[in-house]
Amino acid sequence: MNLIFAGTPEFAVPSLNALIVAGHDVVMVLTQPDRPAGRGMKLKASPVKELAIQHGLNVFQPESLKPLDIQAQIAAVNADVMIVAAYGLIIPTLVLNMPKLGCYNIHASLLPRWRGAAPIHRALLAGDAETGVTIMEVVPALDAGAMISHGAVVITEQDTTQTLHDALSAFGAKLMVATMNTLVATGKLSAQAQDESLVTYAHKLTKAEAAIDWSQPADLISRQVRGFNPFPVAHSIFNGEVCRLWMATVADGEKVNAKNGEVVNISAGIVIACGAGLLKVTELQMPSGKRMDAKAFIQSQHLKIGNIFS
Repeated sequence: MNLIFAGTPEFAVPSLNALIVAGHDVVMVLTQPDRPAGRGMKLKASPVKELAIQHGLNVFQPESLKPLDIQAQIAAVNADVMIVAAYGLIIPTLVLNMPKLGCYNIHASLLPRWRGAAPIHRALLAGDAETGVTIMEVVPALDAGAMISHGAVVITEQDTTQTLHDALSAFGAKLMVATMNTLVATGKLSAQAQDESLVTYAHKLTKAEAAIDWSQPADLISRQVRGFNPFPVAHSIFNGEVCRLWMATVADGEKVNAKNGEVVNISAGIVIACGAGLLKVTELQMPSGKRMDAKAFIQSQHLKIGNIFS
């Protein structure tokens, strides 16, 4: 089957690789143009482009898919299917209609919950018990297409956005290959419309959301820390400087005679009093420093019981 694959970040890489390994003919890879990155701000290829080049695939990197000459080049490859995985550019309806057998998206949530830009973060921040991947038809409306298949992934108390990203990326690749195998075997795919009454939106993250308010309950702050790992990273003020918190879980015990943000125990991690309950912080980072486990942080910052995070 001739495929166009449209994707840009690391999330999309396992899916492209799995489709190649499965023997599908990827006739074009659409990915965003190279962007400045790093301290030198040199142009850097997307992870999808890097994989495509390794396999000698036809890479196409337009700034937009709206120009007619760009659309003509896409039409010229005569694809059977287009697969989209975190591409990041608007795909015009005319382009969506080009592939003979449809256009399908790998979305990192259990639709119709968490349509939009940050589904993994929002599921974790909201305290959802599970998330997952949905393979759906691509339509002009945001993540509103009929669903082909889906699968759930349990969210644990140790999960971060990064660990869920990696799990869902791999899971999505398996689901998409299975979907394409079905399409090859039968020539069609069954689809179920989304229940619009159950729709929620995963709005884009803002850096302001990453500031910790220690008057909040410990379970909420734990989700905030884990949900903003690896970006934009939850932070608090310690000794007058911004301290980034990379990992935290709810600690056993109750808050007793302690201020919000006060360190109450340093024997096993850094235990901090919250508005309700206690938070155990196990990985932190001061400005211009490296990420440290709690023991190293306690030693380097001479942290003591009674110190305050604000």
